[in-house]
Amino acid sequence: MKRQRQGGFLIAKIHQLAGRIFSRKLKEAGIELNPAQGRIMFVLWQKDRIPINELARRTSLGNSTLTSMLDRLESAGYISRVKNPEDRRVMLIERTAKDKIFERKYTGVSQDMIRLFYRDFAKQEIEQFERQLKMILDNLTDYETNTRNERFPERSVSHGK
Repeated sequence: MKRQRQGGFLIAKIHQLAGRIFSRKLKEAGIELNPAQGRIMFVLWQKDRIPINELARRTSLGNSTLTSMLDRLESAGYISRVKNPEDRRVMLIERTAKDKIFERKYTGVSQDMIRLFYRDFAKQEIEQFERQLKMILDNLTDYETNTRNERFPERSVSHGK
């Protein structure tokens, strides 16, 4: 019998275990956010003042999940919603002063996780591993985009572009 590949299963198990460890480390550091909220903040640390739809794309979070997390982050004082001065219909998400202080603490915990994650890996192995993970992500993203366009062809039409 042909051996079944375990990549997806292993990724899911790693995701669960790493999430539990990361949550515990955040709590020990006195950080009140969960890993998913941290993912939102991580994107904002890369680029502040971005539209909600771009934040959804970069975090791979659904609109309803993202909206509820943004509500909690805003009420905790980490982000604010502001209208885009160039297009008043577009809401931008921006960091607050509280978040800028918080980023240093969170980054320290993230660095601890990276050291744990890549313990005993050579730099070349890390780079190859991350390239391969990116390929898997691209494959899944392409599939999702193509199947969405097949189910909803009207959404795949470019409007004036």
